[in-house]
Amino acid sequence: MISNVKMKLPGINSRKYLEISKKYEPGCMSQQVPVVWSSAKGVIVTDVDGNNFIDFTSGVLVTNVGHCHPKHVRAIQKAASELLNCYDFPTPNRVNLAKKLVEKSPENLNQAFLLTTGSEATEAAMRISKRYTGRHEIISFYGAFHGRTYGAMSMGGKRGGKRKFGPMMPGAIQVPYPYCYRCPFKKEPETCNLFCLEFMDTALNSQSTGDIAALIVEPYQGAGGFIFPPKGYLKKLEEWCHENDVIFILDEVQSSFGRTGKFFAAEWEDLKPNFLCIGKGLGSGVPTAALMAESKIMSCLSFGEMSSTTGGNPLSCGSALAVMEIMEEEKLPENARKVGDIIKARLKKVAIKSKYLGDVRGSGLVVGLEFVEDKKTKEPSERKTVEFMNRCVQKGLLLGRVGIYGNVVRIAPPLVINGKEANEALYIIEKVLGEME
Repeated sequence: MISNVKMKLPGINSRKYLEISKKYEPGCMSQQVPVVWSSAKGVIVTDVDGNNFIDFTSGVLVTNVGHCHPKHVRAIQKAASELLNCYDFPTPNRVNLAKKLVEKSPENLNQAFLLTTGSEATEAAMRISKRYTGRHEIISFYGAFHGRTYGAMSMGGKRGGKRKFGPMMPGAIQVPYPYCYRCPFKKEPETCNLFCLEFMDTALNSQSTGDIAALIVEPYQGAGGFIFPPKGYLKKLEEWCHENDVIFILDEVQSSFGRTGKFFAAEWEDLKPNFLCIGKGLGSGVPTAALMAESKIMSCLSFGEMSSTTGGNPLSCGSALAVMEIMEEEKLPENARKVGDIIKARLKKVAIKSKYLGDVRGSGLVVGLEFVEDKKTKEPSERKTVEFMNRCVQKGLLLGRVGIYGNVVRIAPPLVINGKEANEALYIIEKVLGEME
Protein backbone atom coordinates (compact mmCIF):
# COMPACT_ATOMS: atom_id res chain seq x y z
CA MET A 1 0.00 0.00 0.00
CA ILE A 2 1.23 3.48 -0.88
CA SER A 3 -0.89 5.16 1.80
CA ASN A 4 -0.36 4.22 5.42
CA VAL A 5 -2.42 5.51 8.34
CA LYS A 6 -1.14 3.99 11.57
CA MET A 7 -3.56 5.49 14.10
CA LYS A 8 -6.97 7.04 14.62
CA LEU A 9 -6.89 10.59 13.28
CA PRO A 10 -5.94 13.12 14.34
CA GLY A 11 -2.70 11.72 15.77
CA ILE A 12 -1.10 13.06 18.92
CA ASN A 13 1.15 15.58 17.12
CA SER A 14 -1.65 16.70 14.82
CA ARG A 15 -3.89 17.29 17.84
CA LYS A 16 -1.20 19.49 19.37
CA TYR A 17 -0.93 21.70 16.28
CA LEU A 18 -4.69 21.80 15.76
CA GLU A 19 -5.10 23.12 19.31
CA ILE A 20 -2.46 25.81 18.71
CA SER A 21 -4.17 26.73 15.43
CA LYS A 22 -7.53 26.97 17.16
CA LYS A 23 -6.08 29.34 19.75
CA TYR A 24 -4.03 31.63 17.50
CA GLU A 25 -5.61 31.48 14.04
CA PRO A 26 -9.04 32.76 12.99
CA GLY A 27 -11.77 30.26 12.20
CA CYS A 28 -12.56 31.85 8.84
CA MET A 29 -10.53 29.48 6.70
CA SER A 30 -12.06 26.45 4.99
CA GLN A 31 -12.72 23.43 7.17
CA GLN A 32 -10.52 20.44 6.33
CA VAL A 33 -10.13 16.88 7.57
CA PRO A 34 -7.95 16.77 10.75
CA VAL A 35 -4.53 16.28 9.15
CA VAL A 36 -1.51 18.53 9.79
CA TRP A 37 0.80 18.30 6.79
CA SER A 38 4.53 17.92 7.36
CA SER A 39 5.96 17.10 3.91
CA ALA A 40 4.92 15.84 0.50
CA LYS A 41 6.43 14.28 -2.60
CA GLY A 42 4.61 13.65 -5.85
CA VAL A 43 1.07 12.65 -4.82
CA ILE A 44 1.97 11.47 -1.30
CA VAL A 45 1.50 13.67 1.76
CA THR A 46 3.06 12.84 5.14
CA ASP A 47 1.57 14.34 8.29
CA VAL A 48 3.32 15.31 11.54
CA ASP A 49 2.53 11.87 12.98
CA GLY A 50 4.20 9.98 10.12
CA ASN A 51 0.99 8.90 8.36
CA ASN A 52 1.07 8.79 4.54
CA PHE A 53 -1.88 9.86 2.39
CA ILE A 54 -2.65 9.89 -1.32
CA ASP A 55 -3.44 13.52 -2.11
CA PHE A 56 -6.58 14.00 -4.17
CA THR A 57 -6.69 17.76 -3.48
CA SER A 58 -3.48 19.16 -5.06
CA GLY A 59 -3.81 21.90 -2.43
CA VAL A 60 -6.99 23.19 -4.15
CA LEU A 61 -5.83 22.28 -7.67
CA VAL A 62 -2.46 23.99 -7.33
CA THR A 63 0.35 21.42 -7.29
CA ASN A 64 -0.21 20.22 -10.85
CA VAL A 65 3.40 19.02 -11.31
CA GLY A 66 3.24 17.19 -7.98
CA HIS A 67 4.55 18.14 -4.58
CA CYS A 68 8.21 19.14 -4.47
CA HIS A 69 9.09 18.02 -8.00
CA PRO A 70 12.94 17.96 -8.07
CA LYS A 71 13.21 20.21 -11.14
CA HIS A 72 10.70 22.64 -9.68
CA VAL A 73 12.52 22.77 -6.34
CA ARG A 74 15.90 23.37 -8.05
CA ALA A 75 14.46 26.25 -10.09
CA ILE A 76 13.02 27.87 -6.95
CA GLN A 77 16.31 27.45 -5.07
CA LYS A 78 18.27 28.95 -7.95
CA ALA A 79 15.93 31.92 -8.29
CA ALA A 80 15.96 32.54 -4.53
CA SER A 81 19.74 32.59 -4.46
CA GLU A 82 19.95 35.21 -7.21
CA LEU A 83 17.16 37.78 -6.83
CA LEU A 84 13.95 37.92 -4.83
CA ASN A 85 12.28 41.20 -5.77
CA CYS A 86 12.81 44.13 -8.11
CA TYR A 87 9.26 45.50 -8.43
CA ASP A 88 8.60 46.45 -12.08
CA PHE A 89 12.17 46.22 -13.35
CA PRO A 90 12.25 43.50 -16.03
CA THR A 91 14.22 40.31 -15.43
CA PRO A 92 15.13 37.43 -17.76
CA ASN A 93 12.72 35.16 -15.87
CA ARG A 94 9.82 37.56 -16.26
CA VAL A 95 10.22 38.35 -19.94
CA ASN A 96 10.92 34.71 -20.81
CA LEU A 97 7.83 33.59 -18.91
CA ALA A 98 5.67 36.20 -20.64
CA LYS A 99 6.95 35.00 -24.03
CA LYS A 100 6.33 31.35 -23.20
CA LEU A 101 2.81 32.03 -21.91
CA VAL A 102 1.89 33.97 -25.06
CA GLU A 103 3.19 31.12 -27.22
CA LYS A 104 0.97 28.66 -25.33
CA SER A 105 -2.17 30.82 -25.27
CA PRO A 106 -4.91 31.21 -27.90
CA GLU A 107 -3.42 33.06 -30.87
CA ASN A 108 -5.31 36.32 -30.26
CA LEU A 109 -3.74 36.76 -26.80
CA ASN A 110 -0.37 38.40 -27.39
CA GLN A 111 0.52 39.94 -24.02
CA ALA A 112 1.01 38.57 -20.50
CA PHE A 113 0.55 40.74 -17.41
CA LEU A 114 2.26 38.88 -14.54
CA LEU A 115 0.56 39.03 -11.14
CA THR A 116 0.45 37.14 -7.83
CA THR A 117 -3.04 35.72 -7.23
CA GLY A 118 -6.05 34.58 -9.22
CA SER A 119 -8.17 37.28 -7.60
CA GLU A 120 -5.69 39.87 -8.83
CA ALA A 121 -6.01 38.52 -12.38
CA THR A 122 -9.81 38.54 -12.43
CA GLU A 123 -9.92 42.00 -10.86
CA ALA A 124 -7.50 43.30 -13.49
CA ALA A 125 -9.56 41.82 -16.32
CA MET A 126 -12.74 43.47 -15.07
CA ARG A 127 -11.11 46.83 -14.42
CA ILE A 128 -9.43 46.98 -17.82
CA SER A 129 -12.67 45.92 -19.53
CA LYS A 130 -14.41 48.90 -17.97
CA ARG A 131 -11.64 51.28 -19.01
CA TYR A 132 -11.49 49.96 -22.58
CA THR A 133 -15.25 49.95 -23.24
CA GLY A 134 -16.21 52.95 -21.11
CA ARG A 135 -19.01 50.82 -19.65
CA HIS A 136 -19.49 49.54 -16.11
CA GLU A 137 -21.64 46.37 -16.02
CA ILE A 138 -20.13 42.87 -15.74
CA ILE A 139 -22.09 39.64 -16.30
CA SER A 140 -21.26 36.58 -14.21
CA PHE A 141 -23.06 33.37 -13.24
CA TYR A 142 -24.93 31.66 -10.42
CA GLY A 143 -22.45 29.45 -8.54
CA ALA A 144 -19.39 31.31 -9.83
CA PHE A 145 -16.21 31.94 -7.87
CA HIS A 146 -13.65 34.47 -9.10
CA GLY A 147 -11.75 35.28 -5.90
CA ARG A 148 -12.14 36.96 -2.53
CA THR A 149 -11.23 40.55 -3.31
CA TYR A 150 -14.14 42.96 -3.57
CA GLY A 151 -14.82 43.03 -7.30
CA ALA A 152 -14.21 39.29 -7.65
CA MET A 153 -16.44 38.60 -4.65
CA SER A 154 -19.19 40.75 -6.18
CA MET A 155 -19.15 38.59 -9.28
CA GLY A 156 -19.31 35.41 -7.20
CA GLY A 157 -22.50 33.39 -7.41
CA LYS A 158 -22.47 31.80 -3.95
CA ARG A 159 -23.94 33.56 -0.93
CA GLY A 160 -21.45 31.97 1.47
CA GLY A 161 -18.52 33.89 0.00
CA LYS A 162 -20.15 37.29 0.35
CA ARG A 163 -22.69 36.92 3.16
CA LYS A 164 -23.04 40.18 5.12
CA PHE A 165 -20.15 41.80 3.23
CA GLY A 166 -22.51 43.94 1.15
CA PRO A 167 -23.37 46.05 -0.62
CA MET A 168 -21.64 44.53 -3.61
CA MET A 169 -19.95 46.28 -6.51
CA PRO A 170 -22.38 48.28 -8.68
CA GLY A 171 -23.06 46.83 -12.12
CA ALA A 172 -22.83 43.17 -11.13
CA ILE A 173 -25.34 41.12 -13.14
CA GLN A 174 -25.81 37.38 -12.65
CA VAL A 175 -27.46 34.76 -14.84
CA PRO A 176 -27.89 30.95 -14.52
CA TYR A 177 -24.98 28.63 -15.31
CA PRO A 178 -25.88 25.30 -16.97
CA TYR A 179 -25.94 23.07 -13.89
CA CYS A 180 -27.54 20.19 -15.77
CA TYR A 181 -27.82 17.84 -12.77
CA ARG A 182 -29.90 20.52 -11.02
CA CYS A 183 -31.32 22.57 -13.89
CA PRO A 184 -33.08 25.64 -12.43
CA PHE A 185 -35.56 25.41 -15.31
CA LYS A 186 -36.25 21.69 -14.72
CA LYS A 187 -35.19 20.80 -18.26
CA GLU A 188 -33.22 17.85 -19.63
CA PRO A 189 -29.84 18.50 -21.32
CA GLU A 190 -30.76 16.37 -24.34
CA THR A 191 -33.76 18.52 -25.23
CA CYS A 192 -33.21 21.94 -23.63
CA ASN A 193 -31.38 23.48 -26.63
CA LEU A 194 -29.27 25.47 -24.14
CA PHE A 195 -32.31 27.29 -22.77
CA CYS A 196 -30.17 28.93 -20.05
CA LEU A 197 -28.29 30.77 -22.80
CA GLU A 198 -31.56 31.93 -24.32
CA PHE A 199 -32.77 33.02 -20.89
CA MET A 200 -29.70 35.26 -20.49
CA ASP A 201 -31.25 37.87 -22.80
CA THR A 202 -34.43 37.84 -20.69
CA ALA A 203 -32.38 38.36 -17.52
CA LEU A 204 -30.39 41.19 -19.06
CA ASN A 205 -33.52 42.95 -20.29
CA SER A 206 -34.65 43.25 -16.68
CA GLN A 207 -31.30 43.87 -14.95
CA SER A 208 -29.00 45.73 -17.31
CA THR A 209 -28.98 49.47 -17.97
CA GLY A 210 -27.56 48.74 -21.43
CA ASP A 211 -24.02 49.46 -20.28
CA ILE A 212 -22.38 46.00 -20.37
CA ALA A 213 -18.58 45.97 -20.47
CA ALA A 214 -17.74 42.30 -20.06
CA LEU A 215 -18.81 38.77 -19.23
CA ILE A 216 -16.69 36.56 -16.97
CA VAL A 217 -17.09 32.78 -16.85
CA GLU A 218 -15.26 29.64 -15.69
CA PRO A 219 -14.87 26.76 -18.21
CA TYR A 220 -16.20 24.63 -15.35
CA GLN A 221 -17.34 25.95 -12.00
CA GLY A 222 -14.83 24.94 -9.34
CA ALA A 223 -16.13 26.18 -6.00
CA GLY A 224 -19.67 25.88 -7.35
CA GLY A 225 -19.32 22.09 -7.40
CA PHE A 226 -17.16 21.01 -10.37
CA ILE A 227 -20.05 21.83 -12.69
CA PHE A 228 -19.35 21.30 -16.40
CA PRO A 229 -21.49 22.97 -19.07
CA PRO A 230 -22.79 20.99 -22.06
CA LYS A 231 -20.50 20.73 -25.07
CA GLY A 232 -20.86 23.80 -27.27
CA TYR A 233 -22.20 26.08 -24.55
CA LEU A 234 -18.99 28.08 -24.05
CA LYS A 235 -18.50 28.57 -27.78
CA LYS A 236 -22.03 29.94 -28.11
CA LEU A 237 -21.37 32.18 -25.11
CA GLU A 238 -18.25 33.52 -26.83
CA GLU A 239 -20.27 34.16 -30.00
CA TRP A 240 -22.92 36.00 -27.94
CA CYS A 241 -20.18 38.26 -26.54
CA HIS A 242 -18.86 39.07 -30.01
CA GLU A 243 -22.35 39.77 -31.36
CA ASN A 244 -23.13 42.12 -28.46
CA ASP A 245 -19.73 43.87 -28.34
CA VAL A 246 -19.00 42.50 -24.87
CA ILE A 247 -15.49 41.60 -23.62
CA PHE A 248 -15.23 37.83 -23.09
CA ILE A 249 -13.22 36.97 -19.95
CA LEU A 250 -12.38 33.30 -19.39
CA ASP A 251 -11.38 32.56 -15.79
CA GLU A 252 -8.96 29.64 -16.02
CA VAL A 253 -7.30 30.22 -12.66
CA GLN A 254 -8.30 26.67 -11.69
CA SER A 255 -8.80 24.90 -15.02
CA SER A 256 -5.51 25.73 -16.76
CA PHE A 257 -2.12 24.00 -16.83
CA GLY A 258 -3.27 20.58 -17.90
CA ARG A 259 -5.98 20.06 -15.31
CA THR A 260 -8.78 19.15 -17.77
CA GLY A 261 -6.53 17.16 -20.11
CA LYS A 262 -5.53 20.14 -22.26
CA PHE A 263 -3.01 22.84 -21.38
CA PHE A 264 -5.89 25.33 -21.28
CA ALA A 265 -9.53 24.28 -21.01
CA ALA A 266 -10.18 26.82 -23.80
CA GLU A 267 -8.63 24.34 -26.23
CA TRP A 268 -11.56 21.92 -25.92
CA GLU A 269 -13.80 24.30 -27.90
CA ASP A 270 -11.17 26.46 -29.59
CA LEU A 271 -12.16 29.46 -27.50
CA LYS A 272 -10.47 32.80 -28.09
CA PRO A 273 -11.33 34.99 -25.11
CA ASN A 274 -10.31 38.63 -24.95
CA PHE A 275 -8.84 37.96 -21.50
CA LEU A 276 -7.62 34.69 -20.00
CA CYS A 277 -7.06 34.64 -16.22
CA ILE A 278 -4.57 32.05 -14.94
CA GLY A 279 -3.00 31.15 -11.58
CA LYS A 280 -2.85 28.18 -9.18
CA GLY A 281 -1.13 25.51 -11.33
CA LEU A 282 1.04 28.16 -13.00
CA GLY A 283 3.23 28.36 -9.89
CA SER A 284 2.37 24.88 -8.58
CA GLY A 285 2.75 26.08 -5.00
CA VAL A 286 4.55 29.41 -5.45
CA PRO A 287 1.94 32.21 -5.66
CA THR A 288 1.86 33.18 -9.34
CA ALA A 289 -0.83 34.46 -11.67
CA ALA A 290 -1.19 36.17 -15.01
CA LEU A 291 -3.67 37.97 -17.19
CA MET A 292 -3.33 36.95 -20.84
CA ALA A 293 -4.66 39.72 -23.01
CA GLU A 294 -5.01 41.31 -26.41
CA SER A 295 -2.60 44.21 -26.87
CA LYS A 296 -5.31 46.36 -28.48
CA ILE A 297 -7.23 46.23 -25.19
CA MET A 298 -4.21 46.65 -22.91
CA SER A 299 -3.19 49.76 -24.88
CA CYS A 300 -5.96 51.70 -23.14
CA LEU A 301 -3.68 51.89 -20.08
CA SER A 302 -0.78 54.31 -19.58
CA PHE A 303 2.48 53.70 -17.69
CA GLY A 304 1.97 53.16 -13.96
CA GLU A 305 -1.82 52.76 -14.09
CA MET A 306 -1.62 49.09 -13.08
CA SER A 307 1.23 47.22 -11.42
CA SER A 308 1.82 44.78 -8.58
CA THR A 309 4.40 44.83 -5.79
CA THR A 310 5.19 41.13 -6.12
CA GLY A 311 3.61 40.33 -9.48
CA GLY A 312 6.13 38.84 -11.89
CA ASN A 313 8.83 38.63 -9.22
CA PRO A 314 11.98 36.64 -10.12
CA LEU A 315 11.19 33.76 -7.75
CA SER A 316 7.64 33.14 -8.97
CA CYS A 317 8.65 33.50 -12.62
CA GLY A 318 11.52 31.04 -12.19
CA SER A 319 9.06 28.63 -10.60
CA ALA A 320 6.51 29.03 -13.42
CA LEU A 321 9.11 28.51 -16.14
CA ALA A 322 10.11 25.22 -14.53
CA VAL A 323 6.45 24.21 -14.25
CA MET A 324 5.91 24.79 -17.97
CA GLU A 325 9.00 22.76 -18.85
CA ILE A 326 7.90 19.88 -16.62
CA MET A 327 4.40 19.96 -18.13
CA GLU A 328 5.85 19.58 -21.63
CA GLU A 329 8.63 17.09 -20.82
CA GLU A 330 6.39 14.74 -18.84
CA LYS A 331 3.31 15.26 -21.04
CA LEU A 332 1.17 16.00 -18.00
CA PRO A 333 -1.98 17.18 -19.83
CA GLU A 334 -1.99 13.86 -21.70
CA ASN A 335 -1.48 11.97 -18.45
CA ALA A 336 -4.34 13.91 -16.86
CA ARG A 337 -6.60 12.88 -19.74
CA LYS A 338 -5.52 9.22 -19.65
CA VAL A 339 -5.69 8.67 -15.88
CA GLY A 340 -8.73 10.93 -15.55
CA ASP A 341 -10.69 8.85 -18.06
CA ILE A 342 -9.93 5.72 -16.03
CA ILE A 343 -10.97 7.37 -12.76
CA LYS A 344 -14.20 8.80 -14.14
CA ALA A 345 -15.26 5.59 -15.89
CA ARG A 346 -14.68 3.52 -12.76
CA LEU A 347 -16.49 5.99 -10.52
CA LYS A 348 -19.49 6.11 -12.85
CA LYS A 349 -19.81 2.33 -12.45
CA VAL A 350 -19.55 2.65 -8.68
CA ALA A 351 -22.22 5.38 -8.67
CA ILE A 352 -24.77 2.99 -10.21
CA LYS A 353 -24.55 0.78 -7.11
CA SER A 354 -24.18 3.57 -4.56
CA LYS A 355 -27.19 4.79 -2.61
CA TYR A 356 -25.74 8.25 -2.01
CA LEU A 357 -23.50 9.03 -5.01
CA GLY A 358 -25.88 10.91 -7.29
CA ASP A 359 -23.60 12.21 -10.02
CA VAL A 360 -20.06 11.81 -11.35
CA ARG A 361 -18.82 14.49 -13.75
CA GLY A 362 -15.55 15.93 -14.95
CA SER A 363 -12.74 16.14 -17.46
CA GLY A 364 -9.13 15.07 -17.05
CA LEU A 365 -8.09 15.13 -13.42
CA VAL A 366 -10.95 17.25 -12.18
CA VAL A 367 -13.90 15.05 -11.24
CA GLY A 368 -16.83 15.91 -8.97
CA LEU A 369 -18.77 13.41 -6.87
CA GLU A 370 -22.16 14.81 -5.86
CA PHE A 371 -23.73 13.23 -2.78
CA VAL A 372 -27.48 13.12 -2.22
CA GLU A 373 -29.87 11.76 0.40
CA ASP A 374 -32.01 10.17 -2.29
CA LYS A 375 -31.27 9.72 -5.99
CA LYS A 376 -34.85 10.41 -7.05
CA THR A 377 -35.32 13.66 -5.14
CA LYS A 378 -31.64 14.67 -5.50
CA GLU A 379 -31.77 16.24 -2.04
CA PRO A 380 -28.19 17.43 -1.36
CA SER A 381 -26.44 15.55 1.44
CA GLU A 382 -23.72 17.52 3.15
CA ARG A 383 -23.69 15.04 6.05
CA LYS A 384 -22.92 12.07 3.76
CA THR A 385 -20.25 14.12 2.00
CA VAL A 386 -18.48 14.84 5.29
CA GLU A 387 -18.86 11.23 6.44
CA PHE A 388 -17.39 9.98 3.16
CA MET A 389 -14.36 12.30 3.43
CA ASN A 390 -13.70 11.40 7.06
CA ARG A 391 -13.86 7.67 6.30
CA CYS A 392 -11.53 8.09 3.31
CA VAL A 393 -8.87 10.03 5.20
CA GLN A 394 -8.78 7.36 7.89
CA LYS A 395 -7.88 4.89 5.12
CA GLY A 396 -5.23 7.19 3.63
CA LEU A 397 -6.98 9.34 1.01
CA LEU A 398 -7.13 13.14 1.28
CA LEU A 399 -10.16 14.82 -0.26
CA GLY A 400 -11.81 18.23 -0.28
CA ARG A 401 -15.37 19.35 -0.90
CA VAL A 402 -17.06 22.13 -2.80
CA GLY A 403 -20.51 22.98 -4.11
CA ILE A 404 -23.37 25.37 -3.56
CA TYR A 405 -24.70 22.91 -0.96
CA GLY A 406 -21.31 21.65 0.26
CA ASN A 407 -22.13 18.19 -1.07
CA VAL A 408 -19.57 17.68 -3.87
CA VAL A 409 -16.29 15.84 -3.25
CA ARG A 410 -13.51 17.00 -5.53
CA ILE A 411 -11.23 14.47 -7.18
CA ALA A 412 -8.17 16.50 -8.20
CA PRO A 413 -4.81 14.77 -7.69
CA PRO A 414 -1.52 16.17 -8.99
CA LEU A 415 -1.16 15.50 -12.71
CA VAL A 416 1.87 13.26 -12.12
CA ILE A 417 -0.33 10.53 -10.63
CA ASN A 418 0.25 7.05 -12.05
CA GLY A 419 -2.02 4.04 -12.48
CA LYS A 420 -0.92 2.33 -9.27
CA GLU A 421 -1.64 5.40 -7.16
CA ALA A 422 -4.98 6.01 -8.89
CA ASN A 423 -6.06 2.39 -8.42
CA GLU A 424 -5.28 2.44 -4.70
CA ALA A 425 -7.26 5.66 -4.27
CA LEU A 426 -10.19 4.19 -6.22
CA TYR A 427 -10.07 1.06 -4.06
CA ILE A 428 -10.42 3.25 -0.95
CA ILE A 429 -13.34 5.16 -2.49
CA GLU A 430 -15.12 1.96 -3.49
CA LYS A 431 -14.58 0.40 -0.06
CA VAL A 432 -15.87 3.45 1.79
CA LEU A 433 -18.95 3.78 -0.42
CA GLY A 434 -19.67 0.10 0.21
CA GLU A 435 -19.44 0.65 3.96
CA MET A 436 -21.87 3.57 3.77
CA GLU A 437 -24.71 1.54 2.20
